[in-house]
Amino acid sequence: MSYTALYRKWRPVSFEDVKGQDAIVQTLKNQIISGRAGHAYLFCGTRGTGKTSIAKIFARAVNCEHPLNGSPCNECPSCRAILSGSSMNVVEIDAASNNGVENIRDIREQVQYPPTEGRYRVYIIDEVHMLSIGAFNALLKTLEEPPSYVIFILATTEVHKIPITILSRCQRYDFKRISLETIADRLRELTQAEQIQVEDKALLYVAKAADGSLRDALSLLDQCVAFHFGTLLTYDNVLEVLGAVDSSIFSQLFQAVVKGDTRQCILTLEELVVQGRELGQFVTDFIWYLRNLLLLKSTDDAEGLLDLSTENQKQLKEDGKLADAAALVRYIRIFSDLSNQLRYASQKRVLVEVALIKLTKPAMEPDLGSILERLGQLEAQVEDLESRPAAPPVLSAAAPASQAQAGGEASPAAESGGQTSGAAMPQKAVLPRAQLEDLKLIRNEWGKLVRALGGGARSYLRDTVVEPGGDSCLTIVFMDPMSYDMGKRPTVMGQLETIVQEKYGKSIYFKTRLASKGEAFNTIYVTEEDLEQKIHMDITYEDE
Repeated sequence: MSYTALYRKWRPVSFEDVKGQDAIVQTLKNQIISGRAGHAYLFCGTRGTGKTSIAKIFARAVNCEHPLNGSPCNECPSCRAILSGSSMNVVEIDAASNNGVENIRDIREQVQYPPTEGRYRVYIIDEVHMLSIGAFNALLKTLEEPPSYVIFILATTEVHKIPITILSRCQRYDFKRISLETIADRLRELTQAEQIQVEDKALLYVAKAADGSLRDALSLLDQCVAFHFGTLLTYDNVLEVLGAVDSSIFSQLFQAVVKGDTRQCILTLEELVVQGRELGQFVTDFIWYLRNLLLLKSTDDAEGLLDLSTENQKQLKEDGKLADAAALVRYIRIFSDLSNQLRYASQKRVLVEVALIKLTKPAMEPDLGSILERLGQLEAQVEDLESRPAAPPVLSAAAPASQAQAGGEASPAAESGGQTSGAAMPQKAVLPRAQLEDLKLIRNEWGKLVRALGGGARSYLRDTVVEPGGDSCLTIVFMDPMSYDMGKRPTVMGQLETIVQEKYGKSIYFKTRLASKGEAFNTIYVTEEDLEQKIHMDITYEDE
């Protein structure tokens, strides 16, 4: 006996077997139960979502002698004849190859005669958008006022090509793409029935690659099983057969793009080519990866929108911190354009390499998105330079030179742009060791912390100085009154405290104040132990 493809073998034979189109199925079942079947239906939607299958089930159901809750019994003579293709009551026409006026005229002549058995003659016209204008006009009158025993079911993947005069005479049903979970569940069900050993991760990737089409999923699974027949079908096997790329490669490539490492991007692509991966599929999957990153950056609760494992979501969150939403939109635009070009290209690798170079070199593109990304890179470089702690000032000739390095650094006045006096003598202040360590940590990391805030808060805190504020507390000194008014808001301080807690595991609270006119920020902070060690004597501190 010849082998039957999975998508043909497991084609639904009743409404209960249809997956992912619950609303349409329930509506059609109700019409059959109540005896209110229409005379013309239009099934539209993407490929492999069940249009033709439901049309055939509906054709059997309206002629079934013993329907079961709106579904055909598939046991009566009428159902068996339709299933075997020997019934004259159900006529299936492929409009792609029968799209002329004479084909529709044949239908008009046939509908004059009532069915010899059963109640309805059902005409299923697949890919109806392929009919010519003359054929549509010939169908129009019959479709509007057909005999009571005739039902037309038109199926199409391109509903926008159907004339409005045809649309207005049909009950329209839009078939949606089938969800990833529904496809994966169906694949698990039939692999168990077929006794196929397969990893769950492999089934999930096949379901994702099907892009909402259950028929495509069955065809891809059939292809993978044939290549690895008799053995466990693993995730790596699926990637090998479909020419796809593991998601970890996308993370490596994205990190190289953000760093501007063109060489690493080209080497990664070279590795994929050597492995025999299909570049068109690679581009499609990378666009999907960038889409997931953009969702994480743009929505508050994106986890529910991502069909990813917990491990992959964690890695995605880490990668999402490396680029802003504007850069991700530019990456998606470049690769979307590339996807369209690859369909007709003979040198696919060259086009992919050019696209990767565009990602790493924004200066190559004159559009606004590239300019904004270049400005962001320049701002990051400037802020990184500004965030470096200034060299501690020389105290005086009377003090040892090493005293400046005893335990603390001078306030980074040059960094903050504060009003320091070049002639002012540095002041020394003693702090407990824990407070001094907190001060040094935050001063050294201040530029990174300000950048992590993002948005307007970054501009408010740019010209500031961090000073001691007490136990587990630091004071942020603002130089500009307007920045002070905006930066002292509890929301900004709360966000800053949260970032410090997450990055360094320290509970530090921040106070704010406005710098006084002519205030100097060259105080050197040391611990009592370091100060005593430098001058080799005990120091007694008197309360004033």
